[in-house]
Amino acid sequence: MMPKKRSVDHLVYCQRALDRLAQIAERQSTRPDSMPRAITEREEILINLYSNCRLSMTPQAFYRKWPVNQADIGNICCRSTYAVNTWLAQGAR
Repeated sequence: MMPKKRSVDHLVYCQRALDRLAQIAERQSTRPDSMPRAITEREEILINLYSNCRLSMTPQAFYRKWPVNQADIGNICCRSTYAVNTWLAQGAR
């Protein structure tokens, strides 16, 4: 659960992240969504910004979108590979 009151540091971090996203968007090229690809810096920033939201994506959908493994997902979620393996063993979500 997210704290109700955000720190100034968090707001500064979010603003810096949003500024960086704007810079990246200016020079980003488009490519078809049909093939998995490496996670870009832009997507990493977005994942970090939204990591505490209650949005959901199945592991299967995440694997189709990006070529990641359990260690990568653990890194994104700030958890161990063991924890990710435990989550994935529990079901589709």
